[in-house]
Amino acid sequence: MSDVEARLGALELRVRELEDMAAIRRLHWAYGYYIDFNRPDEVADLFAEDGCVVFLSGEYVGHAGVKRLYGDWIAGRFTGGKPGPVNGLLLDHFQMQDIVTVAPDGMTAKGRFHGILLGGWHDDFQDTREEMMPQQFMEAGIYENDYVKVDGVWKIKRLDYMMQWQGDYESGWAHTTAHLQPATKLFPEDPLGPDRILTADQHRQTWPFRQDVPMHFAHPKFGIAFAEQAGK
Repeated sequence: MSDVEARLGALELRVRELEDMAAIRRLHWAYGYYIDFNRPDEVADLFAEDGCVVFLSGEYVGHAGVKRLYGDWIAGRFTGGKPGPVNGLLLDHFQMQDIVTVAPDGMTAKGRFHGILLGGWHDDFQDTREEMMPQQFMEAGIYENDYVKVDGVWKIKRLDYMMQWQGDYESGWAHTTAHLQPATKLFPEDPLGPDRILTADQHRQTWPFRQDVPMHFAHPKFGIAFAEQAGK
């Protein structure tokens, strides 16, 4: 029976891990749908109370910071603060290529996702477009996120989005300098600003500059080599 019990215990751990991975994928995909339609309250509910978002070299901390970013800043910019969908506005965030790693204790996890954004305003709705935004644009970035289980429910602890490129649709990414630039002022001096700004060595330039996004996982064949590189 000890062998059977050991096998059952291993299967239970594996099932728990797979269920956790599925729950985290669902959590992040829900995030993608909520930001599509500018619903900051629903986005904030996906975060732990002390969770944060890293965006454009700034950290937006707690539910208040999350709502400021996705509500006052993003929804304010795209929809005038109204929940979506909004006529004439395209704002689709595709979340894909997910790799989720759950800690052995099943209480924390990390996830890497690739996000692709298509956005823009129809000709008939140009009066609703913010002056600084191109009419049609594309963007891609990589998430390296931390998750935590709170009262049995997975929440986002730290959502870290590093933009990889932006392109105006008419001219393409080869001829575009990103229309979004890193934060320079904190909240409340800037009512839409972050609570913290990343240190100089963590600062992230935007397209056409590229920076590595370290992977939380190691390739099974090259894991040793990666570990040796990290130790240098």
